[in-house]
Amino acid sequence: MKRLLPIVVLLFLQSCQYFEKEVPNEKELLDKQMKEINWNEVDEYPSVADCEKLTDATQRKQCFFEFLTATIQQKLAVDTLSTMFPKLDTIEVKVTVLPNSELEFEPQFPKDSVAYDTIKIDSILRVRLVDFPKVNPAIKRGIPVKTQFVLPVIIKSE
Repeated sequence: MKRLLPIVVLLFLQSCQYFEKEVPNEKELLDKQMKEINWNEVDEYPSVADCEKLTDATQRKQCFFEFLTATIQQKLAVDTLSTMFPKLDTIEVKVTVLPNSELEFEPQFPKDSVAYDTIKIDSILRVRLVDFPKVNPAIKRGIPVKTQFVLPVIIKSE
């Protein structure tokens, strides 16, 4: 037993080297994490109270887009947009949801769009698209983030 004890102690001391691990560089870890994050996707899409009860992420996203589109169409239906621009049946609106839950709207026109008074349409949208219900911003890694998307909004329902 006395002969075995020094060998066991020697093996024990030698085996400690196997447990030593090099501590990774903090900057390298951060760089690796930043490269792994897909910055074009969010963990949770923006939402409104009516859609919060849905548990499926796809259904919640669809609910939000349908709610937003319907609300924009409803707010624009009371205006003279369709009478001022009778050939305009659908307009694309870029919606920005900011991290502080504010919404911004910007009409999107084709580059060769000279048929419409884009400044007038933009001003009508800015006047009409106010007083929206509270929108919860998108979430990325637990932090509210800015998101943008383009919605086709039907002006004329003929």
